[in-house]
Formats: sequence, C-alpha cells, structure tokens
Amino acid sequence: MKTVHIANIEDLDMIARIDKELIGNTSRLSYFKKSIELGNCLIAKCDKEIAGFLIYETNFFHCAFVSLVVISPSYRRKGFASLLLDYMMRQSPTSKVFSSTNRSNISMQKVFDSNGFITSGIVENLDEGDPEIIYFKSKK
Repeated sequence: MKTVHIANIEDLDMIARIDKELIGNTSRLSYFKKSIELGNCLIAKCDKEIAGFLIYETNFFHCAFVSLVVISPSYRRKGFASLLLDYMMRQSPTSKVFSSTNRSNISMQKVFDSNGFITSGIVENLDEGDPEIIYFKSKK
C-alpha cells in the first residue's frame, strides 16, 4: 500500500540512508533534520518502508519550492515521485509551486511534465554546462 505523510524525526535515519545510497555520503543530514522540524519533508511509503521523500521550502518569492524529490533506486518508476508531488500540490501552503532540475535529468523532467508542471525559465551557471530548468504549477 502506497501512502504519503509528513515526516517526523524518527524517519531521519531512513531518509539519510536513502540519500546516501544516491550521493554516497550524509552531508545533507542537518538539512533533512531542519526540514523535518519545520514540517517541510514528506515521505512516501510502500507498506511500512520509506520509498522516497520530498523537501520543500516557502521562501522562493513567497511561493513553495520543491527543492528535492528523492526516490530509493528500488522504488523508482513505480509512481512514488508523482505521489509525493500530488500530495504536495494538495497540501501546499502557497497557491504557486515551483521546482527545478538540471537539463541533463531527463527522468525528472518527465516526472514534472506528467504531473502538469510547465517550464517557467532556465537558470545558467549553477552547474557548469548543465542549466537548471525551472518548473511551475498552480494549486487547484
């Protein structure tokens, strides 16, 4: 059974473990802890196991900005990113929601496209030679 809810501090270790699986370290641990404490971290579960998480902020021109969507490799392409984005759109504290991904991240671009996000611009010079595509969706 797939579910989404707001993460609590007991979820921190598993969130860090999933992230380490992808980036090879736990350098974002304090960021995850702060996001959980602020109530800005959502987790998707498959039965009782965390399949992935989403972190958002609300300081992007007074709009929500999804800064991370991370799905464990064993749960990819099973709808968990879409589940998290759908929950985010329904629960967003702002009417406008933005996010971004690198031009090279075709998988995430497809996730945004299939979830009704539209491109809203490009930011150069964040990652050398790999522009950041900004996405937008309005809350219904």
